[in-house]
Amino acid sequence: MAAGHALPEKVRKGDAKRERGNRTGFSTGANSAAAATAATLGLVHGEVPGEIECVLPNTRHVVFRIIDGRVEGECAHAVSIKDAGDDPDATNGAHLTADVRRIRGGGVVILKGGSGVGVVTKPGLGLEVGGPAINPVPRRNIAENVARAGAAILAAGDSLEVTISVPGGEEMAKKTLNARLGILGGISILGTTGIVRPYSTAAFRASVIQAVDVAANQGQTTVVFTTGGRTEKCAMRELPELDEACFVQMGDFVKAAFTTAVNQRMQHVIVGAMVGKLTKIAQGLSVTHAWREEIDRELIADAAIEVGAPPDLVEEIRAAETARFAAERLGELGLTVAFHRALAVRAIRSLRSRYPGPHRLTVLACNFEGVPIVTVEESECLNVPA
Repeated sequence: MAAGHALPEKVRKGDAKRERGNRTGFSTGANSAAAATAATLGLVHGEVPGEIECVLPNTRHVVFRIIDGRVEGECAHAVSIKDAGDDPDATNGAHLTADVRRIRGGGVVILKGGSGVGVVTKPGLGLEVGGPAINPVPRRNIAENVARAGAAILAAGDSLEVTISVPGGEEMAKKTLNARLGILGGISILGTTGIVRPYSTAAFRASVIQAVDVAANQGQTTVVFTTGGRTEKCAMRELPELDEACFVQMGDFVKAAFTTAVNQRMQHVIVGAMVGKLTKIAQGLSVTHAWREEIDRELIADAAIEVGAPPDLVEEIRAAETARFAAERLGELGLTVAFHRALAVRAIRSLRSRYPGPHRLTVLACNFEGVPIVTVEESECLNVPA
């Protein structure tokens, strides 16, 4: 049985650069299940326990501390405080609150969303429009833990109505992408395993796929993939005619983003990127994170040669560690637009070969301040020598 705090995770082997903390935490779904379990036990025994054992979706048994437990007649109240470990989570410290009420008859567990839990307003999330933003896995996990704790009540033929709420959840949600996904008024109750891993790549990748699915379900036919906040703001300023749902921060997950866009039959795919990520996209990488693969210096040097860089500078670029070095040095020669255009053409050709389909491709190259440099359409690449 594990305690309600997690052991440190191993740092990726050989990754000396990753000095961040690696302590795991627990998801909003896990904390909700813990609070609901405690409140249910309060109804069964007449007193809410100060700690309870809860089974996570990954079958791990964890002990959670419970606060503010009380029983008032046929209702019980309990709170579990979320500890996200070393993940920079907007919901860290949230008070996941469960109010469980015994209802005569039915013999079932009923799950509801209260204050601070978002309401689903758009299709594409796999959740009922108008219902609470409690994802399927935590929904099932909460119900299973409550059914286990309240077995005597359910066996007697009565039901247990569980309402999950999060004080301050509406403010927390402003730091998430919920509004863009059509989840309003609060946070989502999430967690496929119950565990939050620091800077979870799996969670980010899943969010990219989900965002594309939501855009498609809203009838959007254009998607704008950006590599971060600055490139997204740049793309939004350049493309004000597009709905907010069209903009998806794919981060490093090129393959996940493009595969989903192709599967959803997007007609126009736009990529917003700065020089480093643009180069890695041109290299054909599925994931562009720094630790995955080094920048292709030859590719950058070839682009520099193409735009007329002097031989001595080309050799410096070939020996440099970053694409930014080339961008800054070529910028001093007035070659910023030409250089980024050359990289964008290479990126478009790479994306076209790796992700075939009827969609049209556009690349928007941005500088380090998130200001647009050049937009290159796929049709322009037909006249450029390979």
